[in-house]
Amino acid sequence: KKYVHFQPALVTHITHLFCSCADDATGFGPVFEEQPVDTIYPEEAPEARIVMTCQARANPPATYRWKLNNTDVDLSKPGSSYGLSGGNLIISNPVRSEHVGKYSCLATNMYGTVVSQEASVQFGYLDLFSPEERQAVHVKEGQGAVLLCAPPPHYPGELSFRWILNEFPTFIPLDKRRFVSQITGNLYISKVESSDRGNYSCFTSSPSISKSVFSKFIPLKPLAERSIRKYPADLSVKFPHSTALVGQDIILECFALGNPVPEIHWRRKGKILPHNHEVRMAGAQLFIPNVQFNDSGVYICEAANHKGKDSHHANVSVEAHPEWVEHIVNTEKDLFSEYTMSCIAKGVPKPQIRWLKNGEPLDGTELRFSRLTSDDAGMYQCRAENRHGVIYANAELRVFFGAPKFPRNHVRRVLAPKNGRVVIECKAKAAPKPTITWSKDTELLSNSSRMFIWEDGSLEILNVTPQDEGRYTCFAENDWGKANSTRPLVVTESTKITLAPSNADVHIGDNTWMECAASYDPMVDITFVWSLNGQEIDLDKDSTHYESTLNGSSNAKLLIKNAQLKHAGRYTCTAKTHVDNTSASAHLVVRGPPGAPGGVRIVDRSDKSVTLQWSRGADNHSPISKYTIQYRDEFLKDIWKNATTSPADVEGNAESAKVVDLFPWTEYEFRVTATNTLGTGEPSRPSSKEKTLESVPVVAPSDVGGGGGASRELTITWTPVQPQYYYGPNFGYIVAFKPHEEKQWNRVAVPGPEAKHYVHKDPNLAPMTQFEVKVKAFNRQGEGPYSLTTIIYSSQDAPSEPPVILEAKVLSATAASVSWMLLSENNTDGYQVKYWRPNEDSEGGALWVGVSGKENHTRLEGLKPSSDYMIEVRGYNSAGYGPPSNHIKIHTKKPPPDRPPKILDAKIKGGYVNVAWEPVVPLSNESLIENYKVLYKQKGMPTGTLYSTNKRFIELPLRTDGEYVVEVRAHTEGGDGAVAQISTQNYSKSLLSIIVQHVQELIYIF
Repeated sequence: KKYVHFQPALVTHITHLFCSCADDATGFGPVFEEQPVDTIYPEEAPEARIVMTCQARANPPATYRWKLNNTDVDLSKPGSSYGLSGGNLIISNPVRSEHVGKYSCLATNMYGTVVSQEASVQFGYLDLFSPEERQAVHVKEGQGAVLLCAPPPHYPGELSFRWILNEFPTFIPLDKRRFVSQITGNLYISKVESSDRGNYSCFTSSPSISKSVFSKFIPLKPLAERSIRKYPADLSVKFPHSTALVGQDIILECFALGNPVPEIHWRRKGKILPHNHEVRMAGAQLFIPNVQFNDSGVYICEAANHKGKDSHHANVSVEAHPEWVEHIVNTEKDLFSEYTMSCIAKGVPKPQIRWLKNGEPLDGTELRFSRLTSDDAGMYQCRAENRHGVIYANAELRVFFGAPKFPRNHVRRVLAPKNGRVVIECKAKAAPKPTITWSKDTELLSNSSRMFIWEDGSLEILNVTPQDEGRYTCFAENDWGKANSTRPLVVTESTKITLAPSNADVHIGDNTWMECAASYDPMVDITFVWSLNGQEIDLDKDSTHYESTLNGSSNAKLLIKNAQLKHAGRYTCTAKTHVDNTSASAHLVVRGPPGAPGGVRIVDRSDKSVTLQWSRGADNHSPISKYTIQYRDEFLKDIWKNATTSPADVEGNAESAKVVDLFPWTEYEFRVTATNTLGTGEPSRPSSKEKTLESVPVVAPSDVGGGGGASRELTITWTPVQPQYYYGPNFGYIVAFKPHEEKQWNRVAVPGPEAKHYVHKDPNLAPMTQFEVKVKAFNRQGEGPYSLTTIIYSSQDAPSEPPVILEAKVLSATAASVSWMLLSENNTDGYQVKYWRPNEDSEGGALWVGVSGKENHTRLEGLKPSSDYMIEVRGYNSAGYGPPSNHIKIHTKKPPPDRPPKILDAKIKGGYVNVAWEPVVPLSNESLIENYKVLYKQKGMPTGTLYSTNKRFIELPLRTDGEYVVEVRAHTEGGDGAVAQISTQNYSKSLLSIIVQHVQELIYIF
């Protein structure tokens, strides 16, 4: 830096600019209160202007100018669309070709210039969809379909999508089967059904400019299939590799086509999913709010149905905006002093640091001033930038110079303790640094064995005596002038401890006192402070255990309540005045249960035992009498149990023990607790998890049984062994079986610990053959014991005869009954009755009902009117189905009219109500009217009185105990038609009013 010599004529002006004097204390450089933000201007906005905000607090007030793409905006140009309002930039009649770009605001006053953050102006638009007609999509029922949205040109890129079905505003509901990608806008249907037929339009919205448009309709035409095929899961929506910013929300999309509709599951490779994740849209979206760095990783979505599965994975990385770790602040430094400005920012990627002074760029990542001059004063900005954004830190640097000046009200006496130490400060504000000298009364002072002048000008006096009393003057002088300050020194009596606290020994939970007293000079006030092991006790914060009381002004007591182990240690009483302090200490011993043992580890292990070692914990002043060992295994999870040891009691001087009666090949962890006469202490940290060694299984499967199954099969079942009894890897079962009269056992190995049945197939196996069966477990070490032997029987044969249908009777348009002769075979568990329309349905798609083996008839519901049906019956049991009966054909009746009778009127006649209606005229494809059914019931009740009539009216008794309804419907051989309804409440009220009127007239006459 260059040395600057100031001419006297310039001193006043420069001082006004850079000297922090009392009359200049209110002046400061610009500090932003509002800065411009990114703005999207809708091209169809009704208000043809853009306002970019910029306001700075400054004294004197700031002036403003703006830059567009680092070029000054000319506000004075004739016809300019730019204008200023305060610091705000007004853009009138914005035009995309002229006004798009990055804007920054510069605020300036006499102390310097600062630059705002950059803010972009972009024009938002969402064009209309193409007017071209969309082609129809033909797809077979059961297959998946994708309807493409193809959104029109737009800005910004963020859009939301919904789909209209047939007409606005009917939006299709989203479920497991249908999904709309919020990235592409496409509509995905995993399995097309006949109900999906219709015209679809992509409804696209831009939240930024509040505009929506929709596409031409796309006809979707499902093609009917006689037999709907099944398709494996096929992922059609796959989330890409993506980068999220810390604090943002992220949505991953994944959707599959397939029949049946695939199930979608999410996971993260090598880690669990973030704790705050949400699975939305029936599994198609994984939502992670407030993303953090530990949410990064490879995410996997899996789609599966019983036909197959598909999976996809992609990486999610997390980055971050720049953020200040350390930044500059307003600073005042002395002329010619050294100073360093530095900024540290964090972010991913790592931000780059750049500097600005008064809006102009500087070189380097750190600013070092070896000798400050007035030219270095100004407004500085530190700028940190990565690809995700820019942040600024602003600070004003002032360079001070001037003659020495002492603070006001500086003259006050200094008290010093006799035989103690005192420091008299000399706080002269001056630049360059002044020369300091001291005097006592009229004597000039210099450094000696008792007096020292510090680097900052303070005077230190050691071993103070009464002769040191007097008036001390500090003289400060530099090139700009000089000044002095005088302070009287008064010597006081030193503070002394007269009663020191005493050592104490207590049990945990006891109370005890510490007492302390001191003498001191009457010119000062005294306070007592208590500390434990050098840390001051906060009596308010820890009032549960500490209470301090004063006995007069010179005696203090500390009550220690409900003492705990943490309260043991060195207690210090400090008697403090503002002149000096002194202290005394005592020790408190708290006896309690032992501390936790340390370093618990397994040093040896077998299949059923381990040997543990540990290090002794603190005995807390009471000898350890015994240790207790606890364990938890992979099956107990968070439950700790006391372990069995050998010997049973572990003495207090032991540091190892053998734990016995463990399960082989089981993962354990152990902890140790110590006990003394005062109780049991906290447990140790758990040991590392280790498995015991393998062993041969000793537990046999239970509930061995079986029987039944398909023809010529022997099914053997059992309850699997619990995992804690596996005792080793490669676990499975040995199944042994033989006919009851034979001696040779057949053995079969069934791998897998979860296996629970085995099926033996033999084409020569006679039905209902008696077998003896038993099962045992095995693992890599060998075989365990067999279960108890059980008697079971091989499967029976399926029924061999077809049933004979006795009658198939049509009951209505939608119902029929069928009956058959029971099979003479006693191995029939039930009957299956199948029915289908030969012209519309395939036999493979037939409907069926099951009937108990003791029943010989059933009712078929839900048939189509005016349709041919084929019916067959077959017997079945666990071995399978027998041969079908001969097919019998029926034809359902015509449906009843779908129109209700039209009720004409309801008239009151005496105590009756007469209800009349127009007849229903059936169409040619409807059943003829046989009569009319009339249901008369109280409103809200499920049942009432049912009448049948061939007339077009009916007379019903009038009820006055509530509201009644009359329901009328036509009855045909095809069933009952639609219902008409009328309430009798109004008519009963009319009758009542007539009766009341007649009574009143009679009363009047008489």
